[in-house]
Amino acid sequence: QVQLVESGGGLVQAGGSLRLSCAASVSIFSFNVMGWYRQRPGKQRELVAAIISGGRTNYADSVKDRFNISRDNAKNTVYLQMNSLKPEDTAVYYCGFFEDGRTYWGQGTQVTVSS
Repeated sequence: QVQLVESGGGLVQAGGSLRLSCAASVSIFSFNVMGWYRQRPGKQRELVAAIISGGRTNYADSVKDRFNISRDNAKNTVYLQMNSLKPEDTAVYYCGFFEDGRTYWGQGTQVTVSS
């Protein structure tokens, strides 16, 4: 059973930074896509950033040049470095991993950016 545990959320002022971590209970080598998603109040869950097998990364336009997704295979962990945070980045952030048609989600971590 794959378990994903997010950490690193919290309250930060606009312009600040946070680093989210998503630790997997299994090796992350086999996942096709590993991503960070967020759900803002009253909105649907949306993709923030993803690493695709082979190393290519994708970012939502709203976070390009501010957020960076990375992985540490030795720690089975995917990170999301968030810089220059804005109040509109306030959301619950989830990591989502995809492998051979299966989807795994973490429990989410709250990020609140005050103006």
